[in-house]
Amino acid sequence: MKTAKSTFFAALLFSAGALGAPSAVAQEAAVLPGGATSLQETHEDWQVSCQIANGAKQCAVLQQQYQQGGQRILAIEIQSRSQDGIKGIAVLPFGLKLQEGVTFQVDDEAALPAAHFSTCLPAGCILPVEFDAAALKALRSGSTLMLKVTSTDDKELTFSVSLKGFASALDRHADL
Repeated sequence: MKTAKSTFFAALLFSAGALGAPSAVAQEAAVLPGGATSLQETHEDWQVSCQIANGAKQCAVLQQQYQQGGQRILAIEIQSRSQDGIKGIAVLPFGLKLQEGVTFQVDDEAALPAAHFSTCLPAGCILPVEFDAAALKALRSGSTLMLKVTSTDDKELTFSVSLKGFASALDRHADL
């Protein structure tokens, strides 16, 4: 039986593929440790999630944040890694000025260029994310990734994403 969490991850992987993001499918035979068909690991504030679907391995490094009532307010998922950096998607809530995009900042480092939303779905607004090698280095050694947005009522909002466990989750993702 699929949980709501695994269904959400599958929807994110599917939506990223539909939006032109690189596929999370490995080129080699689809194998997970111990012959498992799915894998969920926690690395402090981050998770590694893999599943075998239609003979293909799909893995991601992710973090979700929820309000006290259980409503998800943010999800960020890294789906592919290369020497040049990482790519993935973020899902943010409705009620944001989409045309202004999102500015990323790691700790007190200089802000990265703004990223722009691609669309909104029932799960929230989809933001393709791409971090180059320099930004990836900052993410791996940083403590907080801040996503700065403007609400539709012109209030500046900052979503803080803990980077605790990010480096080890990303390393595990590479091993899988």
